[in-house]
Amino acid sequence: MLRVERFEKPGIQGWVHRPDKAKASMLLSHGAGGNSQAPLMVAVAEAFAEAGCYVLRWDLPFRQLRPRGAPGGSGERDREGIVQAAQELRKIAKGVPLYLAGQSYGGRQSSMVAAEDPKLADGLLLLSYPLHPPGKPAQLRTEHFGLLRTPVLFVHGTRDPFGTVDELRDAIKLIPAAAHLQVVAGAGHGVPPATAASMPAWFNEYVQ
Repeated sequence: MLRVERFEKPGIQGWVHRPDKAKASMLLSHGAGGNSQAPLMVAVAEAFAEAGCYVLRWDLPFRQLRPRGAPGGSGERDREGIVQAAQELRKIAKGVPLYLAGQSYGGRQSSMVAAEDPKLADGLLLLSYPLHPPGKPAQLRTEHFGLLRTPVLFVHGTRDPFGTVDELRDAIKLIPAAAHLQVVAGAGHGVPPATAASMPAWFNEYVQ
Protein backbone atom coordinates (compact mmCIF):
# COMPACT_ATOMS: atom_id res chain seq x y z
CA MET A 1 0.00 0.00 0.00
CA LEU A 2 1.31 3.44 -0.94
CA ARG A 3 1.31 6.23 1.63
CA VAL A 4 1.40 9.97 1.01
CA GLU A 5 2.66 12.05 3.92
CA ARG A 6 3.52 15.67 4.53
CA PHE A 7 7.28 16.26 4.80
CA GLU A 8 8.64 19.26 6.68
CA LYS A 9 12.18 19.94 7.81
CA PRO A 10 14.13 23.22 7.85
CA GLY A 11 14.49 24.26 4.22
CA ILE A 12 12.61 21.23 2.89
CA GLN A 13 8.83 21.22 2.48
CA GLY A 14 6.77 18.87 0.38
CA TRP A 15 5.06 15.50 0.18
CA VAL A 16 6.44 11.98 0.38
CA HIS A 17 5.05 9.09 -1.64
CA ARG A 18 6.20 6.01 0.24
CA PRO A 19 5.97 2.46 -1.16
CA ASP A 20 6.05 -0.54 1.15
CA LYS A 21 9.59 -1.36 0.05
CA ALA A 22 11.67 1.24 -1.78
CA LYS A 23 13.95 0.10 -4.61
CA ALA A 24 15.08 3.69 -5.25
CA SER A 25 14.38 7.27 -4.21
CA MET A 26 13.58 10.37 -6.23
CA LEU A 27 13.66 14.10 -5.52
CA LEU A 28 11.06 15.73 -7.75
CA SER A 29 11.28 19.49 -8.41
CA HIS A 30 8.64 21.66 -10.08
CA GLY A 31 8.85 24.33 -12.78
CA ALA A 32 9.25 28.09 -12.41
CA GLY A 33 5.52 28.78 -12.41
CA GLY A 34 4.38 25.85 -10.33
CA ASN A 35 4.79 24.08 -7.04
CA SER A 36 4.81 20.58 -5.60
CA GLN A 37 1.02 20.35 -5.97
CA ALA A 38 1.08 20.77 -9.76
CA PRO A 39 -0.85 17.92 -11.48
CA LEU A 40 2.24 16.72 -13.36
CA MET A 41 4.26 16.55 -10.15
CA VAL A 42 1.58 14.53 -8.39
CA ALA A 43 1.15 12.18 -11.36
CA VAL A 44 4.89 11.54 -11.71
CA ALA A 45 5.28 10.94 -7.97
CA GLU A 46 2.39 8.47 -7.97
CA ALA A 47 3.72 6.61 -11.01
CA PHE A 48 7.22 6.16 -9.61
CA ALA A 49 5.95 5.26 -6.15
CA GLU A 50 3.81 2.54 -7.74
CA ALA A 51 7.03 1.29 -9.35
CA GLY A 52 8.73 1.06 -5.95
CA CYS A 53 10.37 4.46 -5.68
CA TYR A 54 10.35 6.62 -2.54
CA VAL A 55 9.45 10.04 -3.98
CA LEU A 56 9.78 13.45 -2.36
CA ARG A 57 7.95 16.07 -4.41
CA TRP A 58 8.85 19.36 -2.84
CA ASP A 59 8.68 23.12 -3.13
CA LEU A 60 11.95 24.64 -4.26
CA PRO A 61 13.37 27.32 -1.93
CA PHE A 62 12.07 30.20 -4.07
CA ARG A 63 8.54 28.81 -3.83
CA GLN A 64 8.84 28.34 -0.09
CA LEU A 65 9.54 32.08 0.13
CA ARG A 66 6.51 33.15 -1.91
CA PRO A 67 3.45 31.28 -3.20
CA ARG A 68 3.52 32.82 -6.68
CA GLY A 69 5.98 34.40 -9.08
CA ALA A 70 9.10 33.44 -10.98
CA PRO A 71 12.34 32.32 -9.25
CA GLY A 72 14.51 35.32 -10.14
CA GLY A 73 18.26 35.45 -9.62
CA SER A 74 20.77 32.82 -10.68
CA GLY A 75 19.05 29.86 -9.04
CA GLU A 76 21.94 29.32 -6.64
CA ARG A 77 19.68 29.14 -3.60
CA ASP A 78 17.49 26.57 -5.31
CA ARG A 79 20.51 24.45 -6.28
CA GLU A 80 21.73 24.56 -2.68
CA GLY A 81 18.27 23.42 -1.64
CA ILE A 82 18.36 20.51 -4.07
CA VAL A 83 21.68 19.37 -2.63
CA GLN A 84 20.29 19.61 0.92
CA ALA A 85 17.11 17.73 0.05
CA ALA A 86 19.02 15.02 -1.85
CA GLN A 87 21.34 14.48 1.09
CA GLU A 88 18.35 14.19 3.41
CA LEU A 89 16.75 11.70 1.05
CA ARG A 90 19.92 9.58 1.10
CA LYS A 91 19.61 9.36 4.89
CA ILE A 92 15.96 8.33 4.74
CA ALA A 93 16.08 5.84 1.86
CA LYS A 94 19.41 4.22 2.63
CA GLY A 95 21.26 1.89 0.30
CA VAL A 96 19.14 2.49 -2.81
CA PRO A 97 19.81 4.59 -5.92
CA LEU A 98 18.79 8.25 -5.76
CA TYR A 99 17.44 10.10 -8.77
CA LEU A 100 16.92 13.80 -9.38
CA ALA A 101 13.89 14.73 -11.46
CA GLY A 102 12.26 17.97 -12.43
CA GLN A 103 10.06 19.83 -14.85
CA SER A 104 11.51 22.76 -16.80
CA TYR A 105 13.27 25.04 -14.29
CA GLY A 106 13.35 22.31 -11.65
CA GLY A 107 14.95 19.92 -14.11
CA ARG A 108 17.50 22.45 -15.27
CA GLN A 109 18.59 23.24 -11.71
CA SER A 110 18.77 19.52 -10.91
CA SER A 111 20.97 18.88 -13.93
CA MET A 112 23.28 21.75 -12.94
CA VAL A 113 23.63 20.27 -9.46
CA ALA A 114 24.45 16.87 -10.95
CA ALA A 115 27.07 18.45 -13.21
CA GLU A 116 28.70 20.09 -10.19
CA ASP A 117 28.67 16.87 -8.14
CA PRO A 118 28.39 13.66 -10.21
CA LYS A 119 28.17 11.57 -7.03
CA LEU A 120 25.04 13.28 -5.73
CA ALA A 121 22.59 11.32 -7.89
CA ASP A 122 22.49 8.06 -9.82
CA GLY A 123 20.26 9.33 -12.63
CA LEU A 124 18.32 12.30 -13.97
CA LEU A 125 14.78 12.63 -15.31
CA LEU A 126 14.29 15.99 -17.08
CA LEU A 127 10.77 16.87 -18.18
CA SER A 128 10.37 19.66 -20.76
CA TYR A 129 13.93 20.90 -20.40
CA PRO A 130 14.00 24.69 -21.08
CA LEU A 131 16.71 24.56 -23.73
CA HIS A 132 16.34 28.26 -24.57
CA PRO A 133 13.82 31.08 -24.03
CA PRO A 134 10.94 30.98 -26.53
CA GLY A 135 11.94 32.62 -29.78
CA LYS A 136 15.60 32.89 -28.75
CA PRO A 137 17.30 29.70 -29.98
CA ALA A 138 20.77 31.24 -29.71
CA GLN A 139 20.48 31.57 -25.93
CA LEU A 140 21.14 27.92 -25.15
CA ARG A 141 21.13 26.69 -21.57
CA THR A 142 23.68 23.98 -22.14
CA GLU A 143 26.84 25.35 -20.52
CA HIS A 144 26.95 22.47 -18.03
CA PHE A 145 26.03 19.63 -20.41
CA GLY A 146 29.67 18.79 -21.07
CA LEU A 147 30.20 18.15 -17.35
CA LEU A 148 27.31 15.73 -16.88
CA ARG A 149 28.46 12.26 -15.86
CA THR A 150 25.03 11.16 -14.67
CA PRO A 151 22.74 9.08 -16.95
CA VAL A 152 19.80 11.21 -18.06
CA LEU A 153 16.42 10.78 -19.71
CA PHE A 154 14.79 13.81 -21.35
CA VAL A 155 11.02 13.75 -21.90
CA HIS A 156 10.07 16.46 -24.37
CA GLY A 157 7.03 17.54 -26.38
CA THR A 158 7.04 18.17 -30.13
CA ARG A 159 5.40 21.58 -29.63
CA ASP A 160 7.59 22.88 -26.83
CA PRO A 161 8.53 26.54 -27.54
CA PHE A 162 11.53 26.25 -25.20
CA GLY A 163 13.27 23.97 -27.68
CA THR A 164 12.41 21.77 -30.62
CA VAL A 165 13.03 18.06 -30.57
CA ASP A 166 15.80 18.45 -33.16
CA GLU A 167 17.44 21.23 -31.13
CA LEU A 168 17.38 19.05 -28.04
CA ARG A 169 18.78 16.07 -29.94
CA ASP A 170 21.73 18.20 -31.02
CA ALA A 171 22.24 19.54 -27.49
CA ILE A 172 22.23 16.07 -25.96
CA LYS A 173 25.28 15.22 -28.04
CA LEU A 174 27.25 17.50 -25.69
CA ILE A 175 26.62 15.16 -22.75
CA PRO A 176 29.35 12.57 -22.18
CA ALA A 177 27.10 10.40 -20.01
CA ALA A 178 24.38 8.13 -21.37
CA ALA A 179 21.60 10.49 -22.50
CA HIS A 180 18.31 9.59 -24.13
CA LEU A 181 15.28 11.48 -25.41
CA GLN A 182 11.67 10.32 -25.14
CA VAL A 183 9.45 12.36 -27.46
CA VAL A 184 5.80 13.12 -26.59
CA ALA A 185 3.86 13.93 -29.75
CA GLY A 186 1.77 17.10 -29.63
CA ALA A 187 2.89 18.15 -26.16
CA GLY A 188 3.92 21.72 -25.40
CA HIS A 189 6.02 22.98 -22.50
CA GLY A 190 4.85 20.70 -19.77
CA VAL A 191 4.16 17.16 -20.87
CA PRO A 192 0.63 15.94 -20.04
CA PRO A 193 0.20 14.31 -16.62
CA ALA A 194 -1.27 11.30 -18.43
CA THR A 195 2.21 10.47 -19.75
CA ALA A 196 3.50 9.98 -16.21
CA ALA A 197 2.25 6.40 -16.09
CA SER A 198 4.75 5.46 -18.83
CA MET A 199 7.73 7.26 -17.33
CA PRO A 200 8.95 4.54 -14.94
CA ALA A 201 9.21 2.11 -17.86
CA TRP A 202 11.03 4.68 -20.01
CA PHE A 203 13.35 5.49 -17.14
CA ASN A 204 14.00 1.83 -16.43
CA GLU A 205 14.88 1.21 -20.08
CA TYR A 206 17.34 4.07 -20.44
CA VAL A 207 18.67 5.01 -17.00
CA GLN A 208 18.15 2.44 -14.26
